[in-house]
Order: sequence, then structure tokens, then C-alpha cells
Amino acid sequence: MRSLSLLLLSASCALILSIAYAHPPQGEWKKKLTWKEDWVQVWKTVKKEAWETKWKKVSVPIWKEVQVPVWKEEQVPDWKIVKKPKIEEREVPAWKDVKVAEWKKVTKPIWVPTKVAVWKEIKVPVWKEIQVPFWKDIQVPVWKEVQVADWKQMFEPQWVKMGIPGEKFLGKDHEGWEYTSHDLWRKKLVWKPVWKKVWRTEKKQEWRTEKKEEWRTEKVQEWKTEKVQEWKQDKKLEWKDEWVQVWKNSKKQIWIKEKRETWVEEKVQIWRTEKKQVWATEKKQAWKDEWQSKQVPVWKEVKVQEWKKVWKPVWEKVWVPISHHGHGWD
Repeated sequence: MRSLSLLLLSASCALILSIAYAHPPQGEWKKKLTWKEDWVQVWKTVKKEAWETKWKKVSVPIWKEVQVPVWKEEQVPDWKIVKKPKIEEREVPAWKDVKVAEWKKVTKPIWVPTKVAVWKEIKVPVWKEIQVPFWKDIQVPVWKEVQVADWKQMFEPQWVKMGIPGEKFLGKDHEGWEYTSHDLWRKKLVWKPVWKKVWRTEKKQEWRTEKKEEWRTEKVQEWKTEKVQEWKQDKKLEWKDEWVQVWKNSKKQIWIKEKRETWVEEKVQIWRTEKKQVWATEKKQAWKDEWQSKQVPVWKEVKVQEWKKVWKPVWEKVWVPISHHGHGWD
């Protein structure tokens, strides 16, 4: 045991001396390309739902005052030449009956002034209710078709291997030998249930703004013809008893004045109806263009930040030993 310890001690001392007096290993420093893991920040384009304002041109009814020509009747003075009868007196001889006075009862017509009722047409203003259209924004439900994922059980055909136990006769050859088989296998078609993802169409209710035409009541002034009762002066023919004196005839030549009718021209003023054009203000319905805004959904591309794993090339400095096999030593 002691000899073994001395042997090991001498071997270790020889190894230490050989290492101390040995030559250092020869080599050189070289660059080695390696790949190093690193994380870099990148930007990814994604679609984000946003709202965009769109303008739509619509026509709305308005009332516009316009000047329209109308004809108005008015009375204008004028002069007219008329012929009037003129009585000229002259004396002519005639036989005159001398009358004896006597009284006689006679019935004479007389005109009695009276008032009679007449109907006169006049224009009176009235207010008439009319229906005027206007546009009103309302919300109406609409149905939108959307795709919804669903699982549906379906059956797919599949061939399975099925064994037939026992001996089976297969036939004979040309020499009469019989061919038989044992435990044959055959294919059997079965239907295997599988679940598949399908898309079905469903209706989703949404609301959208529409314009609905409604009617409101407005009052406009019109003129209507009415009859009013008036009283005018008139003459009424009546009969009245009266005593008059009459004379008996007795012829006597006398000179009497005779009236002769002649015609003379005379200028008189009259009133003539003329139509004069004037301008009246009326309301006329017109259409005015207006712009209405509406929010519609759009897809907008935005940049989002994320981290990506990359491999970068790195040059490392390594010591490469030089081998000297040609000289007979390592």
C-alpha cells in the first residue's frame, strides 16, 4: 500500500515537471460569424373601424314670393257726343173748342216712391285650410344579412375492413382442382359522423334614417262671392180718384203755340271701364338644395407597435490552434 502511494506521488511529480517545461500551444485569433437572438420593434398595419362624415344633397320645398301680372278694372272719365231732342215753340192758327166747365171723376195713375230689396254680390275674404307637404326624419328598421358560424353534423362515406370467417369456394382451374380460401376480408362502406363548421345567414335588425313626407295644415286667404241685401229707391204705380174739370167744345180760332222736336248734338261725360295691368304678390313653391351630413362606418388603416424576434449576425473573436502533423508533434 505504501509502495502504491509512492508510485502515484512520483507520477504526479513527473506530470507537473513535464507541464512546466513543455512548449505553449501554437494558434491564432480568428473571426467567427455567429447568429444572436434579438427583439426589434416593428409597425404592423391593421384595419380599424372608424366613422366618416358623408354629405348628401337633398331638395327641400320653400315658399318664394313672386310678382305676377293681374288685370284690374277701373273707371276712367270720357266724353261722348249724344243727340238730344229739343222742343221749339211757334204759333200756328187753330180752332179751339170752347169748353163748358164741368167736373168729372177720373182715376189717375200716380207713381209712389218706394224701396225695394235687391241682392248685391260682394267679395269677402275667407281663410281656407290647405295641406302643405314637408319632410320629416324618421327611424325605420331594416334587416341586414350577417354570416354566423355554426357546427353541423354531416356523414362521410368510409371503407372499413371486415373479415368473413370460414372456408369459401373460389372456383376450379382447367385441370379440375378446386380453389378455396379461409378468413377472407372485404370492404364495407359505412357512414362516419363528422362535425363541420358552416356559415348560415341570419337577419340582424338595424335602424336607418329616412325622410317621410307629411302634411301640415296652413291657412291661406281667398275671396268668395256673397250676396247682401240692399234697398233702392223705386216707383210704384197706383191709382187715385180725382175730380177734374172738363170743358164742352166750342170752336174758336186762336193762335196756339206748337212745339216742334229737333235734335241737337251735345257732349256728355261718361265713365268707361278700362283694364289696367298691376303686379300682385303670390307665393310659389320652389325647391332649394341643402346638404345633409351622415355618419357611415369605414375601415381605416392604422399602424400598431409590436415586437418581432430576429437573428442578427455577430462576429466573435475565437482562438484557433494550429496543428503540426507534418513535423511529427501536436
